[in-house]
Amino acid sequence: MSENEICVRCGGVVAPDGHCWECGHAQPAFRSHVEVTAPDGAAGVSDRGKRRGVNADAMALTRRGDWTIGVVCDGVSMSPRSERAAQVAAEVGARVLAARLAVGVLPETALRESAARAAQAVAALAAPAATDVAPACTFVAGVAGPTGIWSASIGDSRAYWLPDEGTGMTLTEDDIGEHDALAAWLGADAEHTEARVRSYRPSVPGRLLLCTDGLWRYLPDVEALRDALTRLPRASAEGADLLPHVRELVRYALDAGGHDNVTALLVPVNACAPPDPSAP
Repeated sequence: MSENEICVRCGGVVAPDGHCWECGHAQPAFRSHVEVTAPDGAAGVSDRGKRRGVNADAMALTRRGDWTIGVVCDGVSMSPRSERAAQVAAEVGARVLAARLAVGVLPETALRESAARAAQAVAALAAPAATDVAPACTFVAGVAGPTGIWSASIGDSRAYWLPDEGTGMTLTEDDIGEHDALAAWLGADAEHTEARVRSYRPSVPGRLLLCTDGLWRYLPDVEALRDALTRLPRASAEGADLLPHVRELVRYALDAGGHDNVTALLVPVNACAPPDPSAP
């Protein structure tokens, strides 16, 4: 039995979700640092950070046909088993997106369905009649294809467009209420789980970034994100290996304090051809 399979608190057996079967304790080493890649060069990195005992961020990355699909979720720290909520939401969201895009569903519709299914899956984690202590997480998803990029979000995880040239932008809007409190999330106790969807047709190559607040609180805008990547060669959209780039973003957040879990996922994006004016 490996070290990661033995509970650090009671010595019991650790379940596949990183919790002890005996005492339920979340294991600090579970998903403490995770890296994922896709065939087109898209990549993601998630790190526990320097101050958190458990990594409650999660991500999913997949390629389906002409589409690259990414989902990033951040477990709400005040909720129980928030790391499980984030992992379930990311996995379900990416799976639904891939399935719906594969059969020709419009990206906007696929993203809304993905967020809704992820919300249902997270809500199902709550114990019966205990929605006031339900697992919860934020949600941001992005897809890139031949005709553009799309994003959908609930909560304060973000999507950014980072062009190789020109002005970038934040594609999402934080769901924040009074005193900077989170105003929307996925969970059985959530009142609003309808995702905001946005599309963009880039005229130049670039990258679609999905991230949690563990990154953007240190790099809050497009220019700050670009500055953090200046030490690396520019990534071309064709066959780009973006793993060094997401590693650099996460490293920046850790060096700046790493007070929270940190997750960043980058997808290479090609320039879209201008619309054909002669097309009907």
